[in-house]
Amino acid sequence: MASLSSNDSIVIVGAGIIGLNVALVLAEKGYGQSITVVAEHFPGDTNTYYTSPWAGCNFSAISGTDVNALRWDRMGYAHLSKLATQHPEESYVQWTPSTELWDEDIPRDKIQHMSEYLKDFRVLPDTELPRGVKFAVSFTTITVNAPEHIKYLYRKLQDQFGVRFVRQRLPSIQAAYASPSTKIVFNCTGLGAGTLSGVEDSKCYPTRGQVVLVRGPQIRTNMMRHGVDYETYVIPRPGSNGNVILGGYMQKRVNDGSTYDIETKSILARTRDLSPEVGQQEPEILAVVAGLRPSREGGARVERDEILVGDKKRTLVHNYGAGGTGFQAGYGMAVESVATVEDMLRDIQDNMARAHL
Repeated sequence: MASLSSNDSIVIVGAGIIGLNVALVLAEKGYGQSITVVAEHFPGDTNTYYTSPWAGCNFSAISGTDVNALRWDRMGYAHLSKLATQHPEESYVQWTPSTELWDEDIPRDKIQHMSEYLKDFRVLPDTELPRGVKFAVSFTTITVNAPEHIKYLYRKLQDQFGVRFVRQRLPSIQAAYASPSTKIVFNCTGLGAGTLSGVEDSKCYPTRGQVVLVRGPQIRTNMMRHGVDYETYVIPRPGSNGNVILGGYMQKRVNDGSTYDIETKSILARTRDLSPEVGQQEPEILAVVAGLRPSREGGARVERDEILVGDKKRTLVHNYGAGGTGFQAGYGMAVESVATVEDMLRDIQDNMARAHL
């Protein structure tokens, strides 16, 4: 692969969904050939700490209730809606009917906000609520085949925009400034932000999840039940010939990539109770996997910073800590992280124009 020390104005550290979305936003603005993405793992790889391929994934109300999360969700829904409408097969993103249910702790303000833009939004009457459920909504959500979608972005960034990818594990965030021509570094390191020298954010922590990948072509509806101490979900996987993700677990500060049979049995029992489609026939289990969501106290960090590299101050943009919401919030986070350096991007654009004179 290419070397990090080449002449690139913009370096993105991390090739999960967050880093790929930052690259996409920049590339669509015309900076593709000025971007290098450096990471230890790329789409197509598997590793417990490379979280993106393990995602379910869908658009849901599981994200935070703060103003940032609400804004990023809305932007993400608009972005994914465009893909689901214009490029569903190519991007592995599709429209899917969905029902979400709450046993307790109903985020009414968040639901009200989401009702303003979610397609076919409806509050279910009490007569339709299962036992133990206090509130439920239905709408048309967006489901994403996570491993295939990030491969789609990986190919598009290289083939259409000329973005370069360098496989390298950096010893520090300062190492991303190997070239003196590098003007901006985006830190999209997920869980790595907690230990990477030069960042070492003590607010970062893993949230373990375990899911079961099954064959279930009869399952066409996305369903989620938010309990007091559990999350249960059924997510059809686009472009997979009828595969479905069943879950799950949200175990904060559990750093364990192992899978456990007792948890698999619990997931199968809970999803069978939740979804009539799952209950129609015993699903064929294809795989059981665990992943570590890159969570952060106080929510995701999206901000411009300065870092001392040698004896010079350099620009660093942080974009990490999305937890389990990277696919639905990631595009909005990318747009806002890029916006923090618009002044520097104009200078890079001017330099690009002069180079072509």
